[in-house]
Amino acid sequence: MASPSFTLTPKTANPPRNKTILITGGGSGIGLATAHYLHEREYNNNVVAVDLATNPPGVEELKLSPRFLYLQCDVTSWASQRSAFQRAADFFGRIDCVFVNAGLAEMGEQIFTDATDRQGQLQEPDRRTIDVDIRAVGDSLKLAVYHLRNDMDAKTSQRRGSGRGQGGSIVMTASLAGYLASAGAPLYSAAKHGVVGYLRALKSDCLKVGIGISVVAPGITLTPIILGRKEGQTLEDWGQDMSGRGVPINNAETVALVVANLMGQGTKANGSGMLVQANRVQELEGGIAKSRAQWMGKEHLELFRGGRDAPLFPNKL
Repeated sequence: MASPSFTLTPKTANPPRNKTILITGGGSGIGLATAHYLHEREYNNNVVAVDLATNPPGVEELKLSPRFLYLQCDVTSWASQRSAFQRAADFFGRIDCVFVNAGLAEMGEQIFTDATDRQGQLQEPDRRTIDVDIRAVGDSLKLAVYHLRNDMDAKTSQRRGSGRGQGGSIVMTASLAGYLASAGAPLYSAAKHGVVGYLRALKSDCLKVGIGISVVAPGITLTPIILGRKEGQTLEDWGQDMSGRGVPINNAETVALVVANLMGQGTKANGSGMLVQANRVQELEGGIAKSRAQWMGKEHLELFRGGRDAPLFPNKL
């Protein structure tokens, strides 16, 4: 039931053109690789990179371009994210696509390792992974929908959003861990499952307001988020070591092509979930939907289908 896997090249990725694209976590890794690719002259895109770092070295060349804007932003702060989105919209006149990408790896072992605070009580867990990888994602989604949506305000009859009612595209970074949880990374896995949950819950309503929403789910990718390197070991050397042990490794540039391809498809990519392993791409959501009878059982699938159109959730558009 799975669709065929495939590869992408810079010439086959079919990115958006003449658009304004905002990327959270755009100062390094997958976000930076995506910024570089989408900014290429032939595509004529405006690119806004949003990142916590004040002046990341990877954006120095891009900063020379009038089609690029770098904004320092803490995605865990609503006020900071809201300001970044608005500054981007004001600077370029609109936002057309958003890559919700900022993320953290697992911040140490939080479940089985115990520490005590100054009062000798069990210390509160470090929740930064949850704060960045799912709570801040919700804020990014709220802001993206606000700026992209193509519908009218019932009270004013005016088109909403900085795109003036044009709709657009949202791509989120999930992970292989969002489909197959990783032992040793429970907070990260839970957050990335949440990103996939956002996709499934929002795809219908996003489509109604002209937004295509999708996820890219990379396996192990060579980015600064990687932990466990030996002292002095480069990222590339670590990747070669892991590849030699049978671990499928991605380049950040390959994941960037998948993101660009999803954006280029617009609403046609709505609901897609793209797994990337060893630089090969596989669409997951369609196959999962087609296999429901296998993992739900036919009885429960029919029960679900019988009631899914009932008005259970008044928030649905």
